[in-house]
Amino acid sequence: MFGTYVRKGEVLVYPFYEYYYDNNYEYKPLELGFGLDQDFRGRYRASEGLLFVAYGLTDNLALEAEAAVITASLYKSPDDPSALPPKYKESGQGDIQAQLDWRWLKENDHRPMLFSYLEVDFPHHRNKPLIGTPDWEFKLGTGVSRGFKWGTLTARIGLQHVGDVTEIGEWAVEYLKRISSAIRVYVGVEGGQDELSLIAEVQLHLSPHLFIKLSNGFGLTSKATDWAPEVGILFSF
Repeated sequence: MFGTYVRKGEVLVYPFYEYYYDNNYEYKPLELGFGLDQDFRGRYRASEGLLFVAYGLTDNLALEAEAAVITASLYKSPDDPSALPPKYKESGQGDIQAQLDWRWLKENDHRPMLFSYLEVDFPHHRNKPLIGTPDWEFKLGTGVSRGFKWGTLTARIGLQHVGDVTEIGEWAVEYLKRISSAIRVYVGVEGGQDELSLIAEVQLHLSPHLFIKLSNGFGLTSKATDWAPEVGILFSF
């Protein structure tokens, strides 16, 4: 979760909403059950409600989980001659993920913080290809973080294993700055394969145990989602 940290014994609960707007979504009719094995670009719209929970097991080990419900619609490309309906819609359970984060070297005056993570995405809704996850997905990554007077920089990269394929997965470069006791800003570039997005976020800290996250994601490449705004309230216990 961008710009968000959990301490030992702390529980974070973050219900949030995300919208997806993409006018050049890549799809194959075959993958949706309509026979034609050819790439097309259609319009994609989705609304997703998510719940993120994290717990600090120790000073250096944290566990997090996330689950979602989603309604997604794909508007068929005018160049697509398949039997796919002009508007194809699915709704139901979205992604289900769990992740273990391990900080194996603390930051000090002479070195940055080093960390690793293991994420598992659980298969679900194999009969709903637009919103389902057909196979187990595993992501193993590592990162480095360093605080400066002008903000905190973080960089990370991971490997992804899906089905029988292992490849370079998601990477990111992130910047977080505390403007005041109530406001923090975040900017990051996140990518994977041929998808690259710019994320900008403002956090409004109303109390030590509650803050609002307002985020926007902007696609920098054609295969990334064009626009993905997010809003939610994070509770700390």
